[in-house]
Amino acid sequence: MFVHDRYILSLFLFISLYIIATAFSIPGDIILTLAGGFLFGIAVATVIVNIGATAGAVLAFLSARYLVGDRLQEKYHSQLNKFNEELNQNGPRYLLTLRFIPVFPFFLINFLSGLTKIPLKTFVWTTSVGIVPGTVVFAFAGSQIGSVNSVSEVLSGKVIIAFAVLAIFALSPVLLNRLKGRKQGRTQV
Repeated sequence: MFVHDRYILSLFLFISLYIIATAFSIPGDIILTLAGGFLFGIAVATVIVNIGATAGAVLAFLSARYLVGDRLQEKYHSQLNKFNEELNQNGPRYLLTLRFIPVFPFFLINFLSGLTKIPLKTFVWTTSVGIVPGTVVFAFAGSQIGSVNSVSEVLSGKVIIAFAVLAIFALSPVLLNRLKGRKQGRTQV
């Protein structure tokens, strides 16, 4: 097998493909992550997907920022002022929440973030940290593909548990905000 015979080259090619796909907003990040899990296993796939996805996201972010974002911010400065203040205070939390919840298209978050004044450093760390739970789950699912003998095994107990854990991660920011809101409501009474 090519991956086994040329392991380092395979890693490099996979990361490069992920960077290109993400930078040019080509759909298929979930398929690539599943493939990474299948080809390299959970641990290695989690690392190389994170590298490729984060690097590609940064390229998409910077493209949006310098091709459109700066002009948009300049043209609509007064209208975006309150929005930019909100992002300055809560941007990391918003980005982490968006990354944890894999319902929002990855490419759209990259592009829209580039239109804002979110610092690149914040974008990088929230992307890298925020995609880990989803990456682990999809890499795990991909690693199980080789052991599937029938269609009914696709949703094995392990895969269902992995997706349940991802759902908990996705819902955790919402649940934490509700709990925080209830606590604040009690202290004001």
